[in-house]
Amino acid sequence: MSHNVALANVLAHCGGDPEQAAQYLSQAIAGEPQDPAPYAAAVELMGGFGGLPDDDARVAPVVAFRYFLDGRMDDAVLVLGALGGVSPRIAWADAPWFADERFLAQVGAEALCEGGLRLFDHGAEPEQVGAGPWLRAAEAVADRVDDAEDLARMAILLRTFGRPDESLALCDRADAAGSSVFTEVVRAGTWRVLGKLDEAAAAFTRAVDLEPDNWSLHLDLSDLHATRGDHAAALAAAEQGLRHAPDEPKLRAARAAHQARVTGTPEAFAEFEREAAQLEPGYRDWLRRQAGGEAARIP
Repeated sequence: MSHNVALANVLAHCGGDPEQAAQYLSQAIAGEPQDPAPYAAAVELMGGFGGLPDDDARVAPVVAFRYFLDGRMDDAVLVLGALGGVSPRIAWADAPWFADERFLAQVGAEALCEGGLRLFDHGAEPEQVGAGPWLRAAEAVADRVDDAEDLARMAILLRTFGRPDESLALCDRADAAGSSVFTEVVRAGTWRVLGKLDEAAAAFTRAVDLEPDNWSLHLDLSDLHATRGDHAAALAAAEQGLRHAPDEPKLRAARAAHQARVTGTPEAFAEFEREAAQLEPGYRDWLRRQAGGEAARIP
């Protein structure tokens, strides 16, 4: 029995602080997440812990395990993902319960995807977060679901963990379950990661065809065309979006930016500045660069 497990037992059985006992168990898990001993101790002590906060990393390993024991698999994976984001160098997903058939059979695709994305909330790289258990979980979930969007969510997870080819293969499987805007957007994102902007644009175009009144898809396509350097196509996509959302500030600013780039006139750039005044700075500055930057300003 490790020192931390022993301390947890003492605190739990001798009138100590249950939350502190949970902290010691969490420290034991952090030392060797794959060791079953702290989890076995947690099973015995769990009834005395009372309410433990989900968002406290000091007890999160125990909280995630308790959710697993209670059959709340989605909550378990979300807590574990958030914990991994805070301390990515600890292989939290090596926990025995994470590979348990009960977990793999019940965890939802949406929760698994969200939990995996939380690993990167603080800037970790895929090689830093111990991808193996997450990839195996994604494979298990993908093997048992047949919903197109659930498969696309697993494709997001694979892409995030640096598996773009496998991500695209899952998108193809999702297509077999039915055409979906979500799948095409995921596919576009994966092609973009691979630097294949023409393929990404084709995927966004298919998404627009499936949901032509979705203005944000037109904006995404416009932005992608601009990234490709095709500002005429970017202008056309923004104008198409404005047919469905004529008052949308981002679309109006995008149209003005690409109009300025295509025409090169000071008047067009001045129109862009008026339209872009209320945008958040990051997107406004990006559009300004597309419009032509400082060189296109009115003297």
